[in-house]
Amino acid sequence: MSTPETVDVVVIGAGQAGLSAAYHLHRRGFVPLGTARGATAARTFVVLDANDAPGGAWQHRWRSLTMSTVNGIYDLPGMPKPELDPASPSVEVIPPYFAAFEERFALAVRRPVQVRAVRREDDDPHGRLLIETAASADSSGADSPAAVFRARAVVNATGTWTKPFWPAYPGRERFEGRQLHVADYVSADEFRGQRVVVVGAGISAIQLLEEISRVAETVWMTRREPEWVEDDFDTAARVEAIKGVEERVRQGLPPGSVISVTGMHWTPWARAAEARGVLVRQPMFRRIEEHGVVLADGSFLPVDAILWATGFRAALDHLAPLGIRLPGGGIRIDGTRAADEPRVHLIGYGPSASTVGANRAGRAAVLAILADLDATVALPQH
Repeated sequence: MSTPETVDVVVIGAGQAGLSAAYHLHRRGFVPLGTARGATAARTFVVLDANDAPGGAWQHRWRSLTMSTVNGIYDLPGMPKPELDPASPSVEVIPPYFAAFEERFALAVRRPVQVRAVRREDDDPHGRLLIETAASADSSGADSPAAVFRARAVVNATGTWTKPFWPAYPGRERFEGRQLHVADYVSADEFRGQRVVVVGAGISAIQLLEEISRVAETVWMTRREPEWVEDDFDTAARVEAIKGVEERVRQGLPPGSVISVTGMHWTPWARAAEARGVLVRQPMFRRIEEHGVVLADGSFLPVDAILWATGFRAALDHLAPLGIRLPGGGIRIDGTRAADEPRVHLIGYGPSASTVGANRAGRAAVLAILADLDATVALPQH
């Protein structure tokens, strides 16, 4: 492992939240570690991204997720999105936008870099954190050796895309058809002429149910009867959802889903599915067998594929050495900082998981870090 690099702030993740934090660091005079400007006395930052290319999770989304159907994409700070064709796949639009943003503000994102662990260097609450990375290779085969960074603060912006949630279900390992998570979805054409069970009650579940039902027989199943809300999922509804999630993370509970806070709102694809008679919810099956599922009434339904639209969990395994996760899996959050390790800020987590929330949280985290660093400098020296 290489000699540790000393830096003021490490940003983990280069999606909307990470880029927002990097922008606000840049705006307040921080410079990228290892650049010519970083050789001066200026404070430094480094952005570590596990992906091979810019774009965050957007580079992995399915092509049918167009700009007209994404659930609201807010501009990155300081650089509005270009004029967009609503019919354009988000996978073709958002990654180039992120790449241009990185270049415009010279953020010098390091990738692919997988953070393996964040731990305390010592017992000094004003000391440094150690950020350990794993050795990796990019798409061209070039090696990136394992490294360690010594930082005064960490902005964690790792999102959820890399942690798809697969619920444990009797017989799941026995199924001989295809099982996939939303994170693996590519196109409805893969299921043409098949019978597909779609499991889940979120926005993605309904969108993909509507899409797949155009080329295949679909069966929609959820654990609970959805509570439909007649109002559209507009700005007011999103603000209300954020408030509910914010209260959960303040208590140290896992953020939970937007649906658990707001109920099911009528999206255009939900209305389209209802109009075509495919938005018919059935209770969850009892178990999975080799060639299908046993339904709640005990009957057997042959199935070709099961699509688990069961959400994601926050990608926080690398923070385990800090011991800040509570038994229920959540982290107590005060503003953006982890209440039990104030040098760590979580953005794009809980109430800041939306794109507009991520922007605001990036600014708030940087302002808090700046105040902490100034206060540390002002401490009496012994």
